[in-house]
Amino acid sequence: QVQLVESGGGLVQAGGSLRLSCAASGRTFSGYRMGWFRQAPGKEREFVSTITWSGVRTYYGDSVKGRFTISRDTTKNTVYLQMNSLKPEDTAVYYCAASSGGMIKTQPRDFDYWGQGTQVTVSS
Repeated sequence: QVQLVESGGGLVQAGGSLRLSCAASGRTFSGYRMGWFRQAPGKEREFVSTITWSGVRTYYGDSVKGRFTISRDTTKNTVYLQMNSLKPEDTAVYYCAASSGGMIKTQPRDFDYWGQGTQVTVSS
């Protein structure tokens, strides 16, 4: 059974940094694309970033480009999201997701597995 478990969320002041982790288990993720999404209250789930399991290809949403960095450690089966220069509008529940296939995917419907989410709150 596939499990994605996020951690690392919390409360941070604007301009600060956080690093989210997503521990993946239950199958071999080689060939999978891992992603991060976020959802603020009353808003739709928003694409943040994605990375191939090989780590070769990454892609970012416009709102986080230049501030967030996605990476993975295959030895730990873990995907990370380093978030710098955080803004109050980054406040949301952040979800880790996994999708089979290597094409760039930015829609929640294209992802097969989801974590439970971790709250990130950025104060002004």
